[in-house]
Amino acid sequence: MAKRDYYDVLGVNKSATPDQIKSAYRKLAVKYHPDKNKGDKVSEDKFKEASEAYHVLSNAERKQNYDNFGHAAFENGGGGRGGFSNFDFSSHFSDIFEDFFGEGFGGGRRSRRSNNRGSDLRYDLSITLEEAYSGKKQDIKFTSSEKCDNCKGSGSKPGHNVGTCSMCGGHGQVRSSQGFFTVQQTCPQCSGSGEEITNPCSSCGGQGKKQTSKRLSVTIPKGVDDGTRIRLSGKGEAGTRGGGSGDLYLFVNVYSHELFKRSDENLFFECPISIADAALGTSIKIPTIDGGKAKITIPSGTQSGKQFRLRGKGMPFMRGSGTGDLYIQVNTEVPISLNKEQKELLEKFREIENEKSNPGIKKFFQRAKNFWKN
Repeated sequence: MAKRDYYDVLGVNKSATPDQIKSAYRKLAVKYHPDKNKGDKVSEDKFKEASEAYHVLSNAERKQNYDNFGHAAFENGGGGRGGFSNFDFSSHFSDIFEDFFGEGFGGGRRSRRSNNRGSDLRYDLSITLEEAYSGKKQDIKFTSSEKCDNCKGSGSKPGHNVGTCSMCGGHGQVRSSQGFFTVQQTCPQCSGSGEEITNPCSSCGGQGKKQTSKRLSVTIPKGVDDGTRIRLSGKGEAGTRGGGSGDLYLFVNVYSHELFKRSDENLFFECPISIADAALGTSIKIPTIDGGKAKITIPSGTQSGKQFRLRGKGMPFMRGSGTGDLYIQVNTEVPISLNKEQKELLEKFREIENEKSNPGIKKFFQRAKNFWKN
């Protein structure tokens, strides 16, 4: 029998979003799941058919292959990872069902200790653009928890063993029935550890950790940008009763600079020049982010807004080698508060200037005349 179109199986069209595809599969999977329809071969086949369709359409690469070639894309092993000769429907449904309803369906594959892992921490660090250019080392202080020295993190009074949880019998999980389904959940009494503290440590109250002030030396790499997140593995909160430590995340804020503006690895700034320098040309010294100076030549007739580029004078790449560029935009400044002599000279210049000196002005007014004429 020919296979049905996967979109027809799920009841969606080709323009359906990933969320719409997922929602359609969820309804069919719950309706036809074998646990709900024991012994019903038709429901079992429909469940497998829906799972196969979702397996293809939920993955962008497989969906593209299916849209281009149909079922032929997956025949005889075609489509690489898209074939179905060894497709495990029950495992696939278990994964998606956990995503819909939470962990515990189909076996509780997570480690008991994962629930005892310490919390991640966030630390906001502000630096200057110059520090982002050169990188820096800095000591930071923060309050966190660390493993209790008295009980070595076990939570149990020294000399006393940790007992087995009376609620889950040491399994770390408990089962409960919800309609047609049996759902496995983390034990609320031991938080999944399977253990019970019968003689809690007097120093930490059985938690295996205590709050303390910490000092840590961190390295900010060269080229770091505003909003960069740096992960320090295992530097967060200590875990409960022997659980692993969380991570510490540094969120970097780079202060805005009074001179330079940044875009990725490139730097920009605006430099004002006089009308005389723009018309006659000149050379100027401009600052660079490393604290040095660079010389650029302004050719005669430079228009306001013209950009000049200095290669390799921007920010270093945070990953890999290389440096961005520095862009200087010159803006012609019109003089104000002219004295008598200056005004006389400009009046004389206006009398002798011609259209060749100002081709942009000539073009504009020619276009304006054409506009009025039409």
